[in-house]
Amino acid sequence: MTTTIFLVRHAAYDNVGRYLAGRQDIDLGQTGQAQTLRLARRLARETLAAIFSSPRKRTLETAKPIAVACNIEQIGICQELDEIDFGAWSGKTFEELADDAAWRMWNDQRQSARTPSGETMQDAQQRIVDLMDVLREQAPNRCVALISHADVIKAAVCKVLGLQLGDCFRFDIEPASITTVVHGDWGSKLIRLNEIA
Repeated sequence: MTTTIFLVRHAAYDNVGRYLAGRQDIDLGQTGQAQTLRLARRLARETLAAIFSSPRKRTLETAKPIAVACNIEQIGICQELDEIDFGAWSGKTFEELADDAAWRMWNDQRQSARTPSGETMQDAQQRIVDLMDVLREQAPNRCVALISHADVIKAAVCKVLGLQLGDCFRFDIEPASITTVVHGDWGSKLIRLNEIA
């Protein structure tokens, strides 16, 4: 028995890519709102059994149009899908972070480095993989959508492909992208990476 999992990165907020949003609650921008409609049309072609979202505002705003298009009455909120807790780095521009030695270590040593809050990339990987295992048991031979964040999705993809967490820089997870994984008791297989609807 397998479960098809659509790992969806939230749509764009204003100035995405210029600063680290972290666990701040941010509304989608106009571009992001248009992206959610394209995501909804794309995922309406699938038969989704459920939609689960990170508790962040930007992920919930991404999930709602998908739920409407797919006739899903309730979006499950999952802490396992939450953004990495970047602590004091949240809200800083990447230009500001460039001078921070701990930030450079985080990017150079993803396998072991910790954010100011103490979370590691491995912590994020463990929580999303554990959720995928639970969903395989709860939704055998069905499809589910998980609305999350770039680094969390990257951590899941690294696990599926047997890559080191430092290899997360070798591929992109764009805003409003879909990464499709088939997850079974034999393991996982990547079907599509970073599909733009």
